[in-house]
This record gives sequence, structure tokens and C-alpha cells, in this order.
Amino acid sequence: MSRTLKLRWLLLGEFFGSFGNSFIWPLTTIYMHNQLHQSLTISGIILMLYSGFNVLGSYVAGIRFDHHDPRRMMIGGLIGAIGVMGILVKYNSWPYYPILLILFGFFNGWIITILNAFGTQLVGQKSRFVFNMLYFTNNLGVVFGTMVAGPLYQLNGNRVSILFAITIGMYFIYLLIVRRFFILTSIPLQSEKHKVVGPRASLPNNNGYSIWMLFISIAIIWVTYSQWSSNFSVYMTGQGISMMKYSLLWTINGVLIVVFQPIITWLTRRITNDYWLVYFGVLMFIFSFVILMLSHTYLMFVLGMGILTLGEITVFPTIPAIVNLLTPANVKGRYQGLLNAWISIGKALGPLIGGMMIQIFSYQGLFLFCTGSLGLVALSIMSVRLISKNTMQKF
Repeated sequence: MSRTLKLRWLLLGEFFGSFGNSFIWPLTTIYMHNQLHQSLTISGIILMLYSGFNVLGSYVAGIRFDHHDPRRMMIGGLIGAIGVMGILVKYNSWPYYPILLILFGFFNGWIITILNAFGTQLVGQKSRFVFNMLYFTNNLGVVFGTMVAGPLYQLNGNRVSILFAITIGMYFIYLLIVRRFFILTSIPLQSEKHKVVGPRASLPNNNGYSIWMLFISIAIIWVTYSQWSSNFSVYMTGQGISMMKYSLLWTINGVLIVVFQPIITWLTRRITNDYWLVYFGVLMFIFSFVILMLSHTYLMFVLGMGILTLGEITVFPTIPAIVNLLTPANVKGRYQGLLNAWISIGKALGPLIGGMMIQIFSYQGLFLFCTGSLGLVALSIMSVRLISKNTMQKF
């Protein structure tokens, strides 16, 4: 397959997409709670529905990528997202805000899946390097986005119209990049031997077991991670810490990802077993929640975020790379779509589970729940890996 798309254009599109998203996701829970006067449980339900549509967009896009023109699909998704955000600029009160946010979730899942699927098709690039760079670029956009979003939100009287207008601008630049540079010069015909006839066509059984364990694991990891970007904002502001400082926490997260990236790149070149990166990352997630249980000052929250960052930069780019290595070429788009769908499931359930845990127990109970869940994830991945490692095939 001859493809003229270069990694740099893929990364530039990812940057503008993540920059635009940074004006939406960090403020969603606190905007619904403080400005639209909805409970944490209601906010969690809305975010669950948002992620549910994200799942739908991811799954449909993953299936279609293997059989249709990906460039046209990406353009359609971006135009849809821009249209929804255009309406949100004017109509962002209740109930318009949650309805339009949910619809945006479909297009966002669509766009992310197509971008990741493009990443599996780059010629002459190792998948782990591609996904590491995509994750790095995504968080570089987060650095700049959150650096502006929180202060602008406060300076604009806690109104979101200007934030959504900036998102439209970022997505429009993304659209121009896709139209100009996301070009496929030829698409091969599938042989009868590898023709896709179902969601697991051409996929060895043991590869499938490992992939599905990774799907479930990344969903659980995102259930825990989403607490930082949803319920945790209310937890911090409830302790007298300003929204600007909460936003700064995510800026610190992005800066640390940039700082840690050379170290991670060095490690990935020397660690041949990708699973060790996953184990290390999950362990860092666990430590971050242990610190939260002991935190009472902003400095401790910063420390927890630093450890969380070590976890995410090893887990989140490595799991897509492993899935890519375990899937044949003719179904890579499908399984990247399924992976993003499971990520969205985790994002969907996270705020809702967190809100319910807080109301029934407490924030401490939530942190303990996250710690235990992550421990089970590490043990489960390790067990499946040990059982099937000698019979898995790599593609």
C-alpha cells in the first residue's frame, strides 16, 4: 500500500484537535455543577451518554476505515464536529448544552479512531513510536489548551461561548490539514484468504484473548483516570483551591509529559517487552491514588499528578501499539475502533461511578476503590500474558 501521508501531518492534526478539545473536557463537570446547577450524578450521566456516543462513533468509524475512503470519513467527522460546536456557541444553557455535547461525542470518537487507524498504516514507522508520538502531541496540545482555557473561563465570567469558538477555529485548521495532506495514493484489494467476514476474521484465538483483556483493562484504567478530569475538580474547589489552580494542574500534567518524553523514548528503545511498560504505568496510577488519600495541600496534589503522568505516558500509548502488533493488516482499523470504544466506555462510566461512590461513601472511598481496581487490572493482564505469550502471533 503506497501512502503519501507523513507522520508530521498526522501529528499536526492531532495537535490542533487536542488543543480544541482542551477547551471542552476539563470544564464540563464544573460548568454543569456550578453554572447549570446539576448534581454530580446528573453530570456523570451526561458524560456517560457523551462517551456512549463516542463509543458508537468509534465503532462505526473503525469498521468503515477498512472498506471506505478514510480521508473523506475524516473530513465528514470534522465538519460534523464543527457544526455542533457552532450551535453550542449560542445555545449552551440547559438542556441544549448536554444534548449537543452528547452529539459532539459521536463525532469526536469518529475522528480519534480514524486518526489512530491512519497511524497503523504509516510506512517505515514502528507502531510503538507512532503511538508514543501521537500521545505526546496530543498532550502538547493539552498544555497550550489548558494554559488558556481555565483563566479565559474565569475572565469571561464563567461563560463558555468564547471557548467553543476557539475549538471551532482549531478544528477548522485540522480540517484544512486533512484536506491537503491526508492522501491515500492507492488502496490494495484484499485477497480471498484475508477477506474480512467478521469482527475477528484472520485473528488467532490467543491474540483475541489478549486483545480483549487489554480492552477491558483500558476501560477500567480510564474509569479511574476520568476522576481526575471530572469529580476531582469539585473535590479541589471544595477545599478552597481555585479553578485556575485546578486548570494549572492539567497544564503541569502536559508540561511533565513533554519533559518525560525523551526518557520514555529512551526506555522504549531498550525495553523489548511492551507489557513491562503497561505494568509500570498501572503501578504509577495506583501510587497516584494512594497520594490522593493522603493529600491535604496543593503541593501534594501536584505530586499526585506527577506520578499519574508517569503512568499515563507509559500505559496509554503502549496498549494501542500492542493491539496493532496483534492484529492483521485487514482488520487494524476495526480493532483500533474497538479500542477507542472501550476507552470511551471507561470515560462514560468513570464520572457516573465516581459521583455515585462519593455520594454513597466519600472521596476517600472513591480513591480506595480506584486503587483496588487498578491492582486487579495489573494481575489480570499479567495472568493472560503468561498463559498465552508462547502462542500469540505478531503482525
